[in-house]
Amino acid sequence: MNANERNEMEKPMEANILPDAVDANVTVTEDEKIIAENNHTNELIENDLIVSEIIEDEEDNEESETDYDFSACNKLQLIEILEETVQDTDVVKIKDKVTAIKSNFLRLNKEDRDREMEQFILDGGDKDSYEHVEDPLEIRFRDAFDIYKNNKARYNESVEEQKIINLQQKNAILEELKQLIASEETLKKTYDEFKVLQERWKEIGQVPAGEMPNLWNNYHFLVEKFYDKVKINRELRDLDLKKNLEAKIVLCEKTEELLLEKSVTKAFKLLQKYHDDWKEIGPVPQDKKDEIWERFKNTTDKINQIRRDHYSKIQEEQQANYDAKAAICEKIEELLNDNINSIGAWQKKSTEVNELFKLWKTIGPAQKKQNDEIWSRFKGSMDIFFSTKKEFFSKLKEQQVDNYNRKLQLCVEAEAIAESTEWKKTTDQIKKLQEEWKKIGPVPRRHSDKIWKRFRTACDTFFTNKSEHFSGVKGKEDENLQLKKDLLERIKNYEIKNERSDNMAAIKAFQREWMSIGYVPMKQKDSIQEEYRKSIDALFDKMKVNESALSTAEYRSMVENMKEDPESRDKMRRERNILNNKITKLREEINILENNIGFFSNSKQSEIMKAEYEKKINRAKNDLKLLEAKLKIINEQ
Repeated sequence: MNANERNEMEKPMEANILPDAVDANVTVTEDEKIIAENNHTNELIENDLIVSEIIEDEEDNEESETDYDFSACNKLQLIEILEETVQDTDVVKIKDKVTAIKSNFLRLNKEDRDREMEQFILDGGDKDSYEHVEDPLEIRFRDAFDIYKNNKARYNESVEEQKIINLQQKNAILEELKQLIASEETLKKTYDEFKVLQERWKEIGQVPAGEMPNLWNNYHFLVEKFYDKVKINRELRDLDLKKNLEAKIVLCEKTEELLLEKSVTKAFKLLQKYHDDWKEIGPVPQDKKDEIWERFKNTTDKINQIRRDHYSKIQEEQQANYDAKAAICEKIEELLNDNINSIGAWQKKSTEVNELFKLWKTIGPAQKKQNDEIWSRFKGSMDIFFSTKKEFFSKLKEQQVDNYNRKLQLCVEAEAIAESTEWKKTTDQIKKLQEEWKKIGPVPRRHSDKIWKRFRTACDTFFTNKSEHFSGVKGKEDENLQLKKDLLERIKNYEIKNERSDNMAAIKAFQREWMSIGYVPMKQKDSIQEEYRKSIDALFDKMKVNESALSTAEYRSMVENMKEDPESRDKMRRERNILNNKITKLREEINILENNIGFFSNSKQSEIMKAEYEKKINRAKNDLKLLEAKLKIINEQ
């Protein structure tokens, strides 16, 4: 360094005024301001704009990712993990873990409450009277989570306090920088002090967000003025600029690695950190400034685009979920327009509604605003449906109570004559009571089996006494037993003929002969009947009769035998009613199954479920054909 240079360096430094934050003792020429702003401030502004855009974008997204997967845990397991986790007071360290635990617990708790509400409504409860009682697991979870919230509140308070302290410390460094700029010390001493101030600045943590832009502008302006005022030699300046360039190249490489990161959220968080690191690094050589900034910015743009695409996909899925839920709402609303005036119709519609509800639970969430709206629509329709159903059954219940009282009177009358030995007269009386019983509608379900057993017991008592009276003594029963055993031997030894008609005629003859034989001892009744059934089945097996034909043939034979019974008319009428009821229910079941198929979307899982439904439908239709064939046989008599 020559004398002129040394004299220039040791001259009193020209005072400068910095924008907003520096005191007014210093003045800056317009040229100096333009140089400072062009060299570094523009880069900082661009950097800040990108970070601001990212932060705003992040705040608008409610979705978050985590490395923790607790989807397989139940509520108790989640609570135990949470209780252990919150013992660690480092809220930053445990934040993601606690968030994952909370999300899974709230999901499971909501499912439990929805099921509780659903069951309450299905049981006939009024939605307005439903109240959820907080269970011990919910209380235990809240207590554990409160520990975390309290620790977090204390942490946030300490962070804000520290930010204020940091701001004060950085403002103090700005003052020291101003003094250093105005100092008349030697280049070596001034530069060493400057580097110390830089290191101190980097070591100080975050400041309040509102103070950051002005603070950084002032800092970089003073750094630039230091370089200008002390006229630091080019070698030192170039070395510093080179180190800064190398540091920014490393940041570019780290940022480019984020393009391969699977977690979008993790990549975004790291990107924010790298932007903060970028601002901490000083200026680079002028010829590399635009190049390195473009490299960093281009990678940032790509990561932002990946993130936008990620959330765009989520939004598309949420929209599809909303559309699917809206379609379910429309189906329920269509049901509300139907005039439902029978128990069977209500059962059918209730099955449809329950299937729709099950389908609803398989569909993921919509966007938050839409999700709340579509749930209100769905729940409102469900409430109307079950409220109307409750009103119907309330009126029906009154009728059933009246039916119960009428049937109770019939029980009393049947019991009064159950032990009568006036066989003809009492038989007519019992049959008359049975006819009256059939004309009376259903009774409350909780009484149905009990009152039917009571009435049947009274009737059976009479007819058993009657049968025993006319069956003769035990010797006759033993004789009948031997006759049936002999018949069984003939059945077992029967040789199948070539003509099916001959075989069927033989089987019918066996069946008629079996029915013509009177009572056997009670102890052998079931066993001899089972042996007979197996023997007849064996004949049909030999004839290779298919299941449907077998059932029809057996049924026709049973009807033929039934015609010879003194009470055949009543038995056939009862059998016809039973068949008609089964056919009606089976047709309703087929209709429900065919309607439900339309609820499945085009997916691999849906196709599997659809195939299962089609199997059920085919089985039901085959059963329906068999029942209709039996009904035809009855109607031909």
